[in-house]
Amino acid sequence: MEYHNPIIPEGINTSKEHPLKEFFILVVGVIGLLATVLFVLSLVAEHLAQYIPFSAEQQIAGIYENTIPADSNVDPYEEKIQSYLQKLADQLSGAEDLEEGMSVKVHYINDDTVNAFATLGGHIVMFRGLLEKVPDENTLSMVMAHEIAHVKHRHPIKALGRAVIVGVALSVLSTNLGDSMTSRILGDAGLLTTLKFSRDQETQSDNTAMMAMASHYGHISGADTLFEILQKEQDENNIKTPEFLSTHPLSSQRIQNVNNRATQSGWSLDQEITPLPEEFNEWLAGSRQAQKVK
Repeated sequence: MEYHNPIIPEGINTSKEHPLKEFFILVVGVIGLLATVLFVLSLVAEHLAQYIPFSAEQQIAGIYENTIPADSNVDPYEEKIQSYLQKLADQLSGAEDLEEGMSVKVHYINDDTVNAFATLGGHIVMFRGLLEKVPDENTLSMVMAHEIAHVKHRHPIKALGRAVIVGVALSVLSTNLGDSMTSRILGDAGLLTTLKFSRDQETQSDNTAMMAMASHYGHISGADTLFEILQKEQDENNIKTPEFLSTHPLSSQRIQNVNNRATQSGWSLDQEITPLPEEFNEWLAGSRQAQKVK
C-alpha cells in the first residue's frame, strides 16, 4: 500500500463570496432575529401589563407626580374651565362604564398646543390650544371620551410595560444601551407624558369613544368634526406624516371610520349638537390673557 500527500488546492476553505457580502448577510440576519425577539417580548409585556391592578398603576403615577403637567388654576377662568372639563369627564366615564375603582382626573394646561393625551393612573391632559379649536360640546366630548377610552383599555400601562421590556432586552446586548433606555423610561420626568399608543389602540379608543357619545347623547354628531379639525391643522401646518411612520391613523381614515361605524350601528351624525357653555370662550380668552401676563 502506497501513501502520498496530495496537493491541496489553494483557497479550498475560503468562501467564493466576497467577505463584505457575507458580513452584510450576517448583520442583517442578526438584526432580523433581534427585531423578532423584541417584538415578541413587547407583545408579552403588553399582554401581562393589563393585569396590573389600576390601584398599582395609580401608585406608579404618584411616583411621577411632578411629570404630569400641573393644573394652572391660578385664576377664576382656569378654575371654571377645569371644573367644566372634570364634570364632562365624569359623565363620559359613566357612559364608558369604567371598572370599579377606576377614575379619571383631568388637567387643564394653559398652553397653545393643539393636543390632549392620557397617561398613567387615569390622568388626562387637555391643552387650551385644542379647546380653542372645538366648536361645540359634542366635538369636545369625542376628544375626552377618546382619552378616557385609553384609560379604560389600560393603554398607558401597556405602553410603559412594552417600553420597559424593550429596555431590559437591549441591556442583554449592551449594558450601557439598555441601562440608558430603562433609566430614561423609569426616571425621565417627561417620558410618561408622551407614552406612545399603537394605531390599533388609537382605533379602539375612537370606537369606544363613539359608543360613549351614543350612550350619552343618543347620537355621535360631532365625532367626525374632531378629525376634520385635526386634518385642517395638519394641512395648515404642512404636517404630512406618512401613515406607516405615524402611530395615529390618518385623520382622513379616522373620518371614514366614524362614517362606517355610524352606518353599521345606526348612529346619526346630523343631530342637533350640544353647545359649549356660553362663557366657555370667555374663560379661554381670560386664561390666555392670564398666561401672557405671567
